[in-house]
Amino acid sequence: MEDNPVVVMIAVPSQEDGARIARMLVEKRLAACVQALPVTSTYRWKEKIETAGEVLLLAKARAGIFPALQAAIVELHPYDVPEIISLPTDAVHGPYREWLMAETI
Repeated sequence: MEDNPVVVMIAVPSQEDGARIARMLVEKRLAACVQALPVTSTYRWKEKIETAGEVLLLAKARAGIFPALQAAIVELHPYDVPEIISLPTDAVHGPYREWLMAETI
């Protein structure tokens, strides 16, 4: 459903990249809130197993604006293949849901 809240996970290489992307998403009202968490990621890239420190962004948004949110992230993201994953929500605290909807387009 287009008006359901989603949590969008976005991995970025640094706090600076995370802060820039988070601010842009909130300024453009594509996300109501973006949290940044330091993580260690292990993945296969170009036939090699890599381990790297990254920052995981958790953006709270509307399902219906995911295409616009994704396009905005891709425009600024430094990775060739950025991680952008939308997770549905089963239940959201009513007042928080109302705030999220009011703060996004």
